[in-house]
Amino acid sequence: MEIIDLGNISQQQLWADKIRECDWGAAKLLSDLLEQEKFCEMTGGGSLIIMTDEEKIAAFCTLTQNDCIDDDTLFPWIGFVFTSPEYRGNRYSGALIDYACDKAREQGFESVYIATDHIGLYEKYGFTYIESRTDIYNETSRIYRRMLK
Repeated sequence: MEIIDLGNISQQQLWADKIRECDWGAAKLLSDLLEQEKFCEMTGGGSLIIMTDEEKIAAFCTLTQNDCIDDDTLFPWIGFVFTSPEYRGNRYSGALIDYACDKAREQGFESVYIATDHIGLYEKYGFTYIESRTDIYNETSRIYRRMLK
């Protein structure tokens, strides 16, 4: 397994095609943002972090300035956390989240956030539930924070 950090979203078409093949609706949105070169515009810039198994995507996530919660005081965000079905159960998402947290810490941040509808998933990766809010899609999202020490 190799972690690729596309901090400037280079090779975006190659990865957009591979992400589109993933069996998750949000992967299609991410793929569209990459293909249309709107990733930076929608997220305020950041990184696409991919764990690969040779030419296959095992898992991916993003580390960005913005997410689906419209609040300029909360950032950076870890988003689009996904593990391909055949790689689940190996805590690859946790490894990518840790990588993103290390990167945020190196950039001087004291915490990172995740917006999700999952309950009980991100707590095992050190996140604490803060509150629920209506997101930009008019859905309720749970906001979690992980302090970076």
